[in-house]
Amino acid sequence: MEWNVIVTVQEDGYQKARRLLQRFGEVGKTDFFNLLVMRVPDYRQFMEELREEGERDPESFHALASVIPVVQSFAFQTPQEFEEKARQAVLAWLPALAGRGFHVRMHRRGFKGKLSTMEEERLLDGHLLEALELAGNKGSITFDDPDAIVALETLGGRAGLSLWTREELKRYPLLHLD
Repeated sequence: MEWNVIVTVQEDGYQKARRLLQRFGEVGKTDFFNLLVMRVPDYRQFMEELREEGERDPESFHALASVIPVVQSFAFQTPQEFEEKARQAVLAWLPALAGRGFHVRMHRRGFKGKLSTMEEERLLDGHLLEALELAGNKGSITFDDPDAIVALETLGGRAGLSLWTREELKRYPLLHLD
């Protein structure tokens, strides 16, 4: 399934989460424990409708640990291919990150021992800072109330990325990036 949302499910919440999410788009299972993927037509509308559902029925969120839409995705077969494609993908957000404090947060599933989450986060943080400086814009890496977070989700040989502002992180509590 070509996914654009990755969902982490709470312990014993798998079936309840599937039933809830099927109202918003196509839901697929994965080979990873308590992890679902989705395909939604409009990720912003999905997040808004999901937020509204949580306000109407807070109990409905108990099955969900995190819900992370992605706006860019790519397939990869090697760590080198992953790094090159991820470096190219994050450049799309240079204008949004100019003059702002941010960091990259990666959640890796698969490629154990081949991709290091912390190393990839550092690599992409450094790449973004360098590209911002070359473009004449400064940025900074911050973990204390950042202006934005670049989310990077991997599932086997597929990766998805998105950018979330401080305001969006507060508005959509299921993002749980940090």
